[in-house]
Amino acid sequence: MAFPQWEEFLAPDAVSPFYRKGSAWPLKCKVRSMILLITPSARGQQCAECLQAETGEQTHWASNLQEAAGRLREETYSATVIDQFLLETEPEDSSNIVEHMGTTFPVYINFAVTGMDRLLREVRSALHRRKREETTARRAVVEQMRYEMRETLTALLLSCELAMSVPDVPGPAIERIRSIDTLARELRLRLQVN
Repeated sequence: MAFPQWEEFLAPDAVSPFYRKGSAWPLKCKVRSMILLITPSARGQQCAECLQAETGEQTHWASNLQEAAGRLREETYSATVIDQFLLETEPEDSSNIVEHMGTTFPVYINFAVTGMDRLLREVRSALHRRKREETTARRAVVEQMRYEMRETLTALLLSCELAMSVPDVPGPAIERIRSIDTLARELRLRLQVN
């Protein structure tokens, strides 16, 4: 059985078999950063508009916990600002909100005593903490993947060396093994450089 050549996998507009120039997937990977503001306050819409203007993040307002739960099921938010009044008056619904929050950063505010300046400071601080934690988590994942790839590459290179040392291996098979060995060594170099 003949192995397909690498070029056979490539389409004319492809950089690799897995990524094509002009494809839409890189755009889909960019996450919109949004804030959800949950308060029954009559100033809720005004606060949402102010948050959006000051942070540059699209901000949605939910006047009750049921509406907020629906929004949390539909969208992903970077931060959720929750009026403490709702947590105290609707404990069952508030536990439902916590379940739907996922990776959003909660910001608990007492709107009765908190001004816009403090609200903005708290939200900016939460967004900053979230970004810092995402960066740390991303680095940890990258390092773990590099470690696992290095282990796999080491095993692959060792297997190639052992396969090439077996007597009476047909010439075409040796060539294939050498090309796999070369590709594995190139990949290992790229991992060491990055």
